[in-house]
Parts: sequence; structure tokens; C-alpha cells
Amino acid sequence: MAPPDLRRPFKRLPVSDQQKRRELALARQAQSRRDSQHHARCIASSVISLQNREDPQVEIEIEPEAESELSPTSASSLSSRDFDVLQASKLRGPEVRKWFARQLMLPEWMIDVPPRLNSDWYLLARPAGKRCFVVSSNGTTVSRLRNGSILHHFPSALPNGARTKDISGPAHSFSILDCIFHEPDQTYYVIDMLCWRGYSLYDCSAEFRFFWLNSKLAETGACDPPSLYHRYRFSSVPIYECDHIGLHEAYMGVSPYTKDGLLFYNKHAHYQTGNTPLALVWKDENCSLYILDTDNKGQVPAQQQVVLELHDDGKLTTSDDPPVVCGCLDTDFLQQSGLQSGSLLRFVIGEGGLRFVDGKLEMADIHYIGKVNRARAFADGYSKILFQYNARRSPLKIDDLVASISPCHNQEDGSPDVEMIDNDAKGRG
Repeated sequence: MAPPDLRRPFKRLPVSDQQKRRELALARQAQSRRDSQHHARCIASSVISLQNREDPQVEIEIEPEAESELSPTSASSLSSRDFDVLQASKLRGPEVRKWFARQLMLPEWMIDVPPRLNSDWYLLARPAGKRCFVVSSNGTTVSRLRNGSILHHFPSALPNGARTKDISGPAHSFSILDCIFHEPDQTYYVIDMLCWRGYSLYDCSAEFRFFWLNSKLAETGACDPPSLYHRYRFSSVPIYECDHIGLHEAYMGVSPYTKDGLLFYNKHAHYQTGNTPLALVWKDENCSLYILDTDNKGQVPAQQQVVLELHDDGKLTTSDDPPVVCGCLDTDFLQQSGLQSGSLLRFVIGEGGLRFVDGKLEMADIHYIGKVNRARAFADGYSKILFQYNARRSPLKIDDLVASISPCHNQEDGSPDVEMIDNDAKGRG
């Protein structure tokens, strides 16, 4: 890979309103406080006690990590502060998947490079694998996928995670981790900490959560090799500052797991459930095997495909809150096709593409091709659609990230010039 030019004057111009939404998210965060202790207790109880509610006839579809949150019209759109474990236990099939998916903080796809990336953000190399909650309580540990199904039920060295004589703390205390299970080495890579020994971290900044994650996890022995009372190994993921060295290590450094892009966290962001522009995912072909979406045969289609939700008035929207309208089906077509409100439909983007005004979508040339698998619970998010669209035409490149961190007029700050060179390629040379 050729090294990027660190001293180029070009800086990519914004193409969306993502920064405005980041500012709004931080403002809302400062104005609203929730009962995070109750929220954490609800999640822990749900993960541990709920049985699998999936329809056995439906094959569960695991979506990529940077997906969108729920439709605001669904029963599960109630927030966790209003929706306890008793109500959650009554959900079935798609509603279970939606409820659990809403409890994770889901990153948007990076459309524009945020301002102050080098001072206000952390980054990490995201492990490829299955995103899940891990809860330890009452002498057991349970992991649940985003769709609510149990991944593993096992003993662990997490607090109160196994029935051993040296169990520490009250038996009812619990811990909640946001993890990615990496199949090749059977390891849970912890990317965030939501609760530790009953102490909620939901309303703590990412800076504080990551500090606790790195200091507390190693104390328990959870990072030790598997044993009788510790079936799976846990590991923290290196978290870097968004400077030259950090970006180089996350992007080109050797890791024990397969990478699936880079994750960026705003240092001041609380753990916000659902989609948030305060966490971002970015990918290219050098740090992920999965850049463009594939069809059911595993092939990248010639034209970009998108999944949208149909509403009563024929409008087709993303699953953002508020949703973004991408088109509309006429009444005659709806009557002839028998499509119903709430259906998830697949479209291709035609030659007309997408048209934007002031960073907002004005027109989308989309063509209906059919319904999606009924196991899928969500439409695509707006940031994913736009990231995929740009990836086919004018992708956001590693050079753009480097240029944002070190624009040419700040070259006198004494920061070292770090070249993004593939070490393997260098060795082959």
C-alpha cells in the first residue's frame, strides 16, 4: 500500500449532516439523565432470565454491526426505563430481536471525518465476529446476540460468573459487558463496559468507561486461559488516541483477531442505546473483508441494494429516528402487489443515484426488486446507505483520516510523520 501524503493541503468537504447530529446528540446527553441503575438491572435480568423467544421456523439473520435502530412504531420502541423485564418476557420473535438490538450502542457509518478527531475521539481495530451482551450474575454467565438469542451459557471468571467457593460480592450483583465473540480463537473481545459489580456506567463518558474496562477486567482473571470455571477467555481491545501513532497501530498493526474496520468513540459520549453518531465505524479493503454488501450468494451485486420500510402512505424510510424518507410507492402498485405497512422491501439504486442538498437526501433513484427475509428486523440506516454509496464512487479513505488529524498548517507541531505501510508488504519487498 502506498503511504498517504501527510502534507497535502486537501481536506475532504462534508457531504452530510452527520456533524450536526453529533452536536445534537451531545446536547441531548447533557440535558437528559436517566435511572441508569434501573436500566442496567433490567438488561441483566433480561439477558439472564428470558428464554429464547425465536420462532423455530425462522432462520435468524445476524446483521453487520453498524445497523440501525428500531422502527418507532414497533411495540419495542418503548425505552428501557419504561419497559421492564416482565414486559420483555412477553415478547415473541421479531419483537425480542428488536428489543435486544435496541439495548446496544450501535455506531453509525462514518460519512464525514469529525472535526477535532485527534483530540475528542478514541479508536480501536474492531474484531470480526458476533456482537453480543455478556452478563455475569448469580454464579453464571450468559451471552446474548443482538437478536436476543442465547449464544453461550457458561461459567466465567467475571464477578459472580461461576459457582465457586471464592465468589466475591453479593450473589445478586451483576456485570454487563459489550463484546464481540471471535470464533477462530473462541474469545470474547470486550469493546465496552456497561456495568461492573452492580455499578452502572451508562451515564459515564467513554473516557471513564474505557479506563474502568482496562483496569477492572484484568483483576478478575477473566483474561486467563480457559479452565473448569472459566470456559471462554476474555480480552480487552487496545484503545488508541486518534493521533498519527494511534491511527497507524489500529489500521496497520498486528492484532490477535481478524479485523473488521475501525471503531471511533467520542470521548465525552455516554453509552447511548440505539444508533448514535457519537460512535462511528469506518472500513476499507485493507482493514476489513466486508466493505460492500453482498447478495444471498455472497457476491457483490453490480448495483447497490438497500432495504427500506414501507409505511401506510407509501413512503419508504430508513430505520433512523427520525426516519429518512428515500422514496414512495404509488397507490396502484401497493394495491396490485398486496404489500403491507411495516414490510421490509429491497430496492436497487439506479443510474440516477442519490441527490443531496445541504447534506440532506433530496432524491433517490430506487427500483423495487422484492421482499427481504422475514427474519430480518430492520431497514438499513441512512449512514450505512450513504457509506455504501460513497464506497462505490468516492470513498472516504485513510488519507482523509490522516489529513484531518494532521492538516498541512499544523505540521510545525512536532508530531512525527507516520506512514501507513503494510508491514507484510514491506517484508515481501
